[in-house]
Amino acid sequence: MTSRELLARLVSFDTTSALSNLELIHFVQEYLAQYGVESQCIDDDTGSKANLYATIGPQDKCGIMLSGHTDVVPVKGQPWTSDPFTLTERDERLYARGSCDMKGFIASALAIVPQLSRQTLHMPVHLAFSYDEEVGCLGVRRMIDVMEGLPVRPAMAIIGEPTSMKVMIGHKGKRSVRVTVTGQSGHSAYPTEAVNAIEYAAELVAEIRRIHAEFKVNGPFDSDYRVPHTTLHVGVFNGGTALNIVPNQCTFDFEIRHLPQDDPDVILQRIQDYAAKVLLPDMLGVSVKVGFDFMTLSGYPGLYTAPDAAVVEFARGLLSEDSDVSKISFGTEGGLFSERLGIPAVVCGPGSIQQAHKADEYVSLAQLQACDGMMGRLVERVAR
Repeated sequence: MTSRELLARLVSFDTTSALSNLELIHFVQEYLAQYGVESQCIDDDTGSKANLYATIGPQDKCGIMLSGHTDVVPVKGQPWTSDPFTLTERDERLYARGSCDMKGFIASALAIVPQLSRQTLHMPVHLAFSYDEEVGCLGVRRMIDVMEGLPVRPAMAIIGEPTSMKVMIGHKGKRSVRVTVTGQSGHSAYPTEAVNAIEYAAELVAEIRRIHAEFKVNGPFDSDYRVPHTTLHVGVFNGGTALNIVPNQCTFDFEIRHLPQDDPDVILQRIQDYAAKVLLPDMLGVSVKVGFDFMTLSGYPGLYTAPDAAVVEFARGLLSEDSDVSKISFGTEGGLFSERLGIPAVVCGPGSIQQAHKADEYVSLAQLQACDGMMGRLVERVAR
């Protein structure tokens, strides 16, 4: 099957993160089996989702890993002009949910399996396909747990997120946190006898904004990123029931998107200290049944791979045209592979992130063909 034919099959499976990805995983497993390639499914706790890991070539050598996530973001509420789960060609573009992010890369990787299986490889190619990347790089952690026990691990990894087929050597990390502020309710005519959870939540939000402003002014900075510094952002805020009731609870969600050299634990501790040392004492003056609760929702580490690392040279050598390496602000599973397994990684895949997560997502035919070219050169590299 060609990469285009495989892509049509892959996008036909609705693998929105809230749903199962097993139909897609079983399709891939059966496809690999046709060519004598054994694969391992690594299930989640519910048995409704799975990662897939396979090795083509010598089992006792490290080799190169091609990594991609199988889940996609929802289409609900988006004004698609064609069926998002049917690959549709218009104007040299292939439209479907996941065509760009990131089933195009997976299709291109699967398309070279017949060639790889027919040849004697001096270097293995590992396939690592995960679930629930879109909701915090969750599924790949289960796969990494298994890989930690392998006698031989990949020497390097290419993460096929959409980068317009440019080699990216770094990305920011992310920490998402939910804060619950508990106050003391009361009649709004007597606000001094109550603790307004919304107001104290707002004070903490203002502190988060001040910390963001400090990074904006003081850095550290990395000009390779479109936003060259660590950022903080509050995206969800909820509280209160009626205007004449002093609210006793408020919740808000914020995120830290940090440069690899910035420690999100240090930033989070600063926010927690402000709540505990500046805001809480005033609240306790009215009631002892008040406080702040911080719950981490998701997170993943940043990625930084040295420009002269072997994986960078390897990946650049697979491209038809050499170009400077750069960095991306969105996250990938590469940081987890690097941090937990010591596998140096780069990010390189077909399509633009600007087309992802929106209606009429697409990958251009030219980009998919460029990825096919990269995969063809990979076959030559590992077989010679």
